[in-house]
Amino acid sequence: MEYSNPINTTQLKERLNEIENKNRILLWLISKIPKRQTPKIKPIYPKHKSIVPTSNPLPHQAFVDQLSKNMGSTSILDALNVRVEGSGDKYLVFAHGFGTDQSAWQRVLPYFTRNYKVILYDLVCAGSVNPDYFDYRRYTALDAYVDDLLNILDSLHVTRCAYVGHSISAMIGMLASIRRPELFSKLILIGASPSILCVDFLFRFLNDGENYHGGFEQGEIEHVFSAMEANYEAWVNGFAPLAVGADVPAAVREFSRTLFNMRPDITLFVSRTVFNSDLRGILGLVKVPCCIMQTARDMSVPAAVATYMKEHLGGKSTIQWLDTEGHLPHLSAPSYLAHQLEIALSQ
Repeated sequence: MEYSNPINTTQLKERLNEIENKNRILLWLISKIPKRQTPKIKPIYPKHKSIVPTSNPLPHQAFVDQLSKNMGSTSILDALNVRVEGSGDKYLVFAHGFGTDQSAWQRVLPYFTRNYKVILYDLVCAGSVNPDYFDYRRYTALDAYVDDLLNILDSLHVTRCAYVGHSISAMIGMLASIRRPELFSKLILIGASPSILCVDFLFRFLNDGENYHGGFEQGEIEHVFSAMEANYEAWVNGFAPLAVGADVPAAVREFSRTLFNMRPDITLFVSRTVFNSDLRGILGLVKVPCCIMQTARDMSVPAAVATYMKEHLGGKSTIQWLDTEGHLPHLSAPSYLAHQLEIALSQ
């Protein structure tokens, strides 16, 4: 397979080696975590629900019916803490990523309330949401999170919006745009990766035949999961600064806070869902214009992933390289990110 755009393979290999080294450091830190002399964390399943995990997602209507059953008389707007801020004519959605909640946008939000009605909500796995609403059968795949997003927009009678999604929510936004392309004017994808676990695809498009793995192997991921089960507090304390990347202690504290707010069994379950998701095959179905935002150094998402996505998305797409580090620029550099978002939204 040939590609029209030449790629500097030396620079890309150096970047991938750098990312791999960060991953090895993370695994080394995890290996040093002392295990508590307590039983491993077990999923705390609500007894009144049938929530045996399954690999077969329910049909859309069954998702909706099950959601209504779980939440009872509570609307999805209340259950997921939906807020609409601002007085503009256009709608803008801010969707947070794994390990955070909508408070991650608190220092970005003020830049947009004058010109937009900004919709914020919490993913059902967030620590700010009643854990009884997290159904292990529903949320085995990202489709359930897509249902939640579309149900929120329909409940608010939104017919058109721009969407900013971080990490897992970037992928949720792309899937939602495939179902309802007319609903989204633009997708801004921050720290997005269609496949976190298997990144051998990074070298497929170099066409050099190398079987290189720039991210975690399955066995390494299982070690991470084991560390989360054995000592969740120690895992958070080791993982948060590596994910933030930049030397911003306040951002590390904030990310640690929202990770600690999550119930550990839910954190582990969602982590497995994220790491086992592979959405490379659907990129060509995304026709809505996309702006991919990628920081200089992200231990979770190598820079080459942004290039791969741009080459494979089905509609018009651009990459906006951010002059900052880490996986959470809205926590570590909110003013800078807000300015970059303004640029992206104006184009």
